[in-house]
Amino acid sequence: MLRKVLLASVAGLVVAAGAAPVLAQAERPAIASASTWQDGLFGVKLDRQKGKATVRLPAPGADGVLGRYLYQPGLSAGLGMDGAGLDRSGLGAAQVVAFRKVGNRVFAEFENTRFRAVDADADQVNAVAASFAPSVVWSGEVVETGADGSVSVDLSGFLERDAVNAVGRLKRARLGTFKAAPTLGYLEADQTLVFPDNVEFQTVQTFTSDEPGAELSRVSPESRSVTLTVRHSFIRLPDAGFQPVLHDPRSGTSAQVMVTDFAADLDQPVVSRLARRFRLEKTDPTAARSTVKKPIVFYVDRAAPPAIRQALIEGGDWWAQAFDKAGYVDAFRVELLPEGAHPMDARYNIVSWVHRETRGWSTGTSVNDPRTGEIVRGVVQLGSLRDRQDKMIFEGLVGAARSGTGGQDDPDRLAYQRLRHLSAHEIGHALGISHNFAASTYEDRASVMDYPAPWVIADGERLDFSRAYTTGVGAWDRYVVDWLYGDAPGQDPIARRAELAAEVQAKGYRFVNDTDTRPLGSLQPYGAMWDNGTDPVAEFANVMAVRRIALSRFGLANLPAGAPAADLRRVIVPIYLYHRYQTTAVGRQIGGVDYGYAISGDGHERAEVVPADKQRAALEALMQAVAPDELDLRDDLIDLLSSAQSGNGDRQTEIELFEGKTDAVFDPSSAAAAASQVVFETLLAPERLNRLVEQQRRDAGQLGLTEVLDRVATAVGPGASLSPRQAELRRVVRARYAAHLAALIQGKDLSSTAQGAVRDSARRFGEQLKRCRGDRLETAQCAWLAEALIGPVEGLKALSETLPVAQTVPPGAPIGGGEWH
Repeated sequence: MLRKVLLASVAGLVVAAGAAPVLAQAERPAIASASTWQDGLFGVKLDRQKGKATVRLPAPGADGVLGRYLYQPGLSAGLGMDGAGLDRSGLGAAQVVAFRKVGNRVFAEFENTRFRAVDADADQVNAVAASFAPSVVWSGEVVETGADGSVSVDLSGFLERDAVNAVGRLKRARLGTFKAAPTLGYLEADQTLVFPDNVEFQTVQTFTSDEPGAELSRVSPESRSVTLTVRHSFIRLPDAGFQPVLHDPRSGTSAQVMVTDFAADLDQPVVSRLARRFRLEKTDPTAARSTVKKPIVFYVDRAAPPAIRQALIEGGDWWAQAFDKAGYVDAFRVELLPEGAHPMDARYNIVSWVHRETRGWSTGTSVNDPRTGEIVRGVVQLGSLRDRQDKMIFEGLVGAARSGTGGQDDPDRLAYQRLRHLSAHEIGHALGISHNFAASTYEDRASVMDYPAPWVIADGERLDFSRAYTTGVGAWDRYVVDWLYGDAPGQDPIARRAELAAEVQAKGYRFVNDTDTRPLGSLQPYGAMWDNGTDPVAEFANVMAVRRIALSRFGLANLPAGAPAADLRRVIVPIYLYHRYQTTAVGRQIGGVDYGYAISGDGHERAEVVPADKQRAALEALMQAVAPDELDLRDDLIDLLSSAQSGNGDRQTEIELFEGKTDAVFDPSSAAAAASQVVFETLLAPERLNRLVEQQRRDAGQLGLTEVLDRVATAVGPGASLSPRQAELRRVVRARYAAHLAALIQGKDLSSTAQGAVRDSARRFGEQLKRCRGDRLETAQCAWLAEALIGPVEGLKALSETLPVAQTVPPGAPIGGGEWH
C-alpha cells in the first residue's frame, strides 16, 4: 500500500510546466542591451557596463514565493588536475531553489526535499517542514515591482557565490586554503542564454591563497590565484505526471534520491529510495512496442577529435538495443553536439571530452529532480588521456609496430574498441544504472557496467585478441533498462519489476556493486574490477601466461620509433603488473562469501561460503604470484630499463613508474616489492583474516587463518635451493610479508583470536628465520627480521618505520580522487 501511496504523493509534488523541445540545432538568442528584457523561463536584463544581471520573476503567491526552479551549478572551465573534483563539465549539487519576497527583499532558499510527510494532513506536513531546516543562501533588494506584480531583482550576488564549493574542494585536495576574490571575477554577458525552459548564466570566479599547495604550480600559471568558469543553470521544474520508481536492491540501478517519510505506517520503512531515470513515454501507451514522445538523446562534445567522436557515438548508441528490446522504438540515440552549442547548456545530455594534467576517472552523472528522481539532464565526462594509456598497454603486449595494421592485435583498433565501451559505460550511469562488477564472470561478459579488462588469451606463444572487448550491451544491461524504463500495458508496474528481478535471479545472474567490490578486504567472491573469466583461478593462469609471453619479448620494439628509451620504464609497469586485478579476484575467494541483495521471500536470502577446495586453489595461485621466477626480469631488459630521461620531468610519466632505491638506475627489487604488495594487501586484509577464523569455527574442514599464514611463511621463508639471483627476490617478498605482519599486530582491526594467531605466526616465522642458512646477505636479513618479529613491540615499531606497510604501487586504474565511475 505504501508504495502506491508514495508514488502518487511524490508525483503530486511536481509543479506543472511545459516540456522541453527536441533539439535539432543550437539555439542561441542574444541579450540585446541594458534597456531590453529577454523573456523566457523568467525575464533577464543585462547591464554590460557594470556586469550585472537583473531578473524579472512572477508575482508572489500567498506564501511570498516568486518562483521555484531546479538550480544546477557546474564548471565550464576547470582546474585540469585529478583529485580536486573541479573538472570542465563537472557538476555541483542540484537543488530546488525558491525565490521568496519578504518586504523589499528577495531571498533565495534551497528547499529541503528529503524529509516529508507523504499523503498526510497539513498539520503533519507542517510539522516535518518545521523540523528540518532549509538553506537561505542569498538575498537582494527589489529593484522594481511591475504593474502585474512581477518583481525585478539584481541576481549578480547569487551568481557570484562559490556555487561549486571550490574553496572546500581545493582544501580537501590539500591544495591550500583559498578564499573568493570578488574583484577578480565577472559575469560573462555573452554566455547569458534565455530559453522558455531554462536560463543560463556564466561567471568567471577567482580564488586566492597566500599559501597554495605546491602541486597547483603544475596546472596554474600563478598558483596563488585559481580562476574557474562557473555555469549557473535554472531549469523549469518537470511537468506533473512523472512516475517515481522505488529502488529494488536487485535491480542494478543507482538509487540517489532518499525520501524520509514520517507519515509512514509502522509496518513500512521510514526511509525509501527512489531510482533515477529519464521520463520516457510511449506515443501509444496501450502498445507493447511504440515510438516515444521525446527520445533520450546524448550529444558528443565537439572538443573530442573526429575519430574519437565516432567511437563515442558508436558505443553510446549500443543502448538503443536495450530500449528497443524493452518496447521503446527509436527511443535513444547519440549525436554530435550541434555546432555553436555550449556543452553546459542544460537542454543537452552531454558526453564531454575532458582534459587533465594526468589521466583520471571518467564519470557518468545526471541532474535530477531531488523530489522524484527524474533525470533532467545526463552529463558524462570522459578523460582524454584514457585512450592513450590503453594504447600504451597494448603496445606493451604486442609491440608498437602493430599499431595501424588493422589486425586483431592492432593497438589503435583495440583502443578504439575500449573507447566505445567507455562511452557506453558512462552513459549507462547517466541513465541511472549502477556498476555490476559480477558481470565479467559470465562467459558472455553480461554488462558494459563492469570494468572491462581486455580478454587476451595465451595460445602457445601467441596472444589472441579476438575476444578482447565485447560489442553491444549485454544481457544484464537489457534487463536493467527493462526494469527501470519498461512497462507492460495493463500490468501493475511494481509487480512487473518484482517479476523481472526474480526472473534474472533465476537465470543465475549476479549483481555486485561498488561497496562490495572496492575495499581490499571485500569478501564477495564475484566482486572484482578489471577481471575476466568464470573461474578466477583458471583465468589467473591464463593472465600469468600472457604476462610471461609479453615480458619474454619486451624491449625497444614496444616503443614507437624515435621515442625516448626511458619511456620503457612507464610501458613496462602495466605489463609487469598485468596480473594485478586478476590477483585481487583470486584473493576474494579466500574467506569468500557469496552474498546478494535479496529481499525477503525471493529465495536468495542465504549467503554461500566459497568451497574449501576453491579457497585452497586460490591460495596456491597467490603463492605462485610471489615466486622468484615470476618476479625476475631478463638481464638485457634490466639494462634497457636503466636508460634515463634528460630535461624537465613529465608528471604523467613520473607518477606511473616503479619507485627505486638505486638512484637513476632501474631497481628490479622495487618492482618485485610492488608485485608482492598487490598480493599481500588483499590476502592479509584484516576483514579477510577475521573471516578465516569464523569460517573454520563453523567448518573445521575449511581453510583457516593459521593454515594461510603457515603457507605464506613457507613460500617466503629461507630456501636453500635458490640461486643468489632468486634468493634476493625471495628476500624482497619476505620483507613485504614481515611488514604486513608488523602492521597487523600493531593495528586494531583484528579480532582477539585473529590477533593472537597473527602474533603467534609472527613469532613462529621469526624462529624459522633464526635458523636461516645461506650467504651473509641471507643470514643478515633473516636475523634482522627475526629480532623484530620475536622481540618486544618496540622492535615491530622500528620495523614498520623502516618497512612501511604502504609500499607504493604505481597506479593502474585511472588515477586521482573523486567519485567511482
